[in-house]
Amino acid sequence: MSSVDLFSLATSGVNASSKLLQTTSNNIANVNTPGYVRERTELQNSQVFGVEIGNTERIINVFAQNQLRRDITSVGELDAFSSKTTAIDNLLASEANSISQGLSEYFSALQTAADDPTNLASREQVLSKSESLYNRMRTLSDYMLEKEEELNLEVTSMVNRANTLIGSIGDLNRNIVIANGNNTSDQPTALLNERDQAIDELASIMGITVKESNTQNGAVTINLTSGESLVLENGAFNLFELSSNADLTTKEIKLETNFGSQTKKDTSIRVIEDDLGGALGGLFKYRNEVLGPTMRDVGQISVAFADAMNTQNKLGMDLDGQIGGNIFDIPSFRGLAYEDTSGDYIVTGQLTEGKGAELTDADYRIEVKAVSAGVPTQIKVTLLNPDGTPKKDGMGQDIVDPSVAVTAGFAELAGGIEVNFSGSDAYIVGNEFLIQPAKNVASNIEMATNRPEDLAFANPVRAGADSTNLGSANVIDVTVSNTEAGTSAFDGAGGLLNSAPAQISFTAADTYEVLDGSGNVLSTVTGTTDLTNLISQAGISPDPGFDLSLDGVPKAGDSFSISYNTDGFNDNSNALNLAAIQNENKVQVSSEATNTPRTFQDAYASMVGRIGEDASMASVSLASAEAMKVQSENWFESVSGVSLDEEAANLIKYQQSYAAAARILSTAQELFNTILQSAR
Repeated sequence: MSSVDLFSLATSGVNASSKLLQTTSNNIANVNTPGYVRERTELQNSQVFGVEIGNTERIINVFAQNQLRRDITSVGELDAFSSKTTAIDNLLASEANSISQGLSEYFSALQTAADDPTNLASREQVLSKSESLYNRMRTLSDYMLEKEEELNLEVTSMVNRANTLIGSIGDLNRNIVIANGNNTSDQPTALLNERDQAIDELASIMGITVKESNTQNGAVTINLTSGESLVLENGAFNLFELSSNADLTTKEIKLETNFGSQTKKDTSIRVIEDDLGGALGGLFKYRNEVLGPTMRDVGQISVAFADAMNTQNKLGMDLDGQIGGNIFDIPSFRGLAYEDTSGDYIVTGQLTEGKGAELTDADYRIEVKAVSAGVPTQIKVTLLNPDGTPKKDGMGQDIVDPSVAVTAGFAELAGGIEVNFSGSDAYIVGNEFLIQPAKNVASNIEMATNRPEDLAFANPVRAGADSTNLGSANVIDVTVSNTEAGTSAFDGAGGLLNSAPAQISFTAADTYEVLDGSGNVLSTVTGTTDLTNLISQAGISPDPGFDLSLDGVPKAGDSFSISYNTDGFNDNSNALNLAAIQNENKVQVSSEATNTPRTFQDAYASMVGRIGEDASMASVSLASAEAMKVQSENWFESVSGVSLDEEAANLIKYQQSYAAAARILSTAQELFNTILQSAR
């Protein structure tokens, strides 16, 4: 072997060892750099002589990397969902905000007032507890409205960050392809690490799939797990856009495509929130499964309670001797136009008085199906979940009323609500509106009175047996079902109409007559064996709005007088009826009419229990996901992470090989010098 060959051999060895030392030194220097992947330089035996320096590339396990990204997505989703749900759960768990506690205090005050119905202090306490109860409901509702606003800000920020990352990944794709084209030996490791970091952060925001490009050297394609493309092979990318439809506080996500081609038209693709995953998916899951339903549950309870109290109070007589009025003021609500409906349209919704127990947690999508003279005459009504999807019945079918006739005034819909259509513009077929009866109504219910005298604790009708009766029959119950002037026997001025039933007179034990205030016979009933609801049995029309029942055995000639309960302020009959509402089923379970309603306490307990269960399950799932993420990180780091012990050993080895190669080089130099000297 000549000294020249030895010189070339030594030079290749020195260069190779120097490159190895550079790679190892780079690994050691970046041991604490986030996202850095360990590098390795390959050496190859030269086909001519010595050693050839191969590619410097990252050491990475694609399977470990993909698993880590999936776990990052899972943790991101569960962390967002768990933290938000726990905040709602903690709010509901606080006794200071407990609607259940407020209900108990209210009905306790009502029972105390019923013991002494003329006591103004006790009546004041009922009003005070009413206000306290609705302060609790208002606090919960306002808090959740604030959380909805906060959620929208977070979603906006997260979408903006995702778009920034998508754009960066597209740019890095192009730069990596260019770098690979210009340098056939080493990978552009810094660019690859930067892109991986961006992809990992994007994976924490939403679920994605990453694939290596088959046509562009070093490029990757990124899709949502539902299939929509985010980053294409050539570096082009599609961005997210936030929008809303009808309800401006309910954000929707669309993907704005940019195909960059004249042959394929750009478009907007609606992204289904349930398929997103990651932190963004967790926020939408919290909105759709926790925040939205809870807002409507609180509203449903508040309306059902207020309407039940109003309805019963209007069936009693207050301390002024007048028929009772509303205790609570339940507001109306405005319809919201969908994006394809534009014009000066005013759609107003309100609760149908006396039907608060029929209200559900549903939103309503109203589509105009027929119009006459610019006014809707027929509408289609679809019941919606908080996320805007149709509610399903027990058979899995959409709950839809395909044809509801609309006449002048308010059109009554299922669920105890009614709507009215007005505005300066003519309605057209296809107009669509959204109404949300229960969403924020709890924030707006107010007290309709602050006068304790307005609490109608007495029954407005009294009935009693005449003193000359010979039978054992006695009045055991006087019920009132309607006190509205014009549709009942009440005159609206603290009395009964003269045409109203005023006397029940028995001509035999099983035969009786119903007489009005002038002694005219309104109806005769024969062969009766049941002494309950005698006026209803008589078929009096129109219905006077009250009835009475007897117990015992009447005899011919017995009579029972009926009159307005003038000065009957010590009567607590209606106060007891108000208190009894606590145990009545007044809250709908769902939009299924066949389901049995629940009491206020049961409805609230069910809501709190559901949120608590969601929070608990989310916490457990998050702990499990975090444990899996740790395992994935350890797996990834075992391959791609820098080990200082290993790199230190390599450093010593490469230093020794460098020194040995340098010694060969000096030996070759000595030989070359010897040859030169011998030739002189």
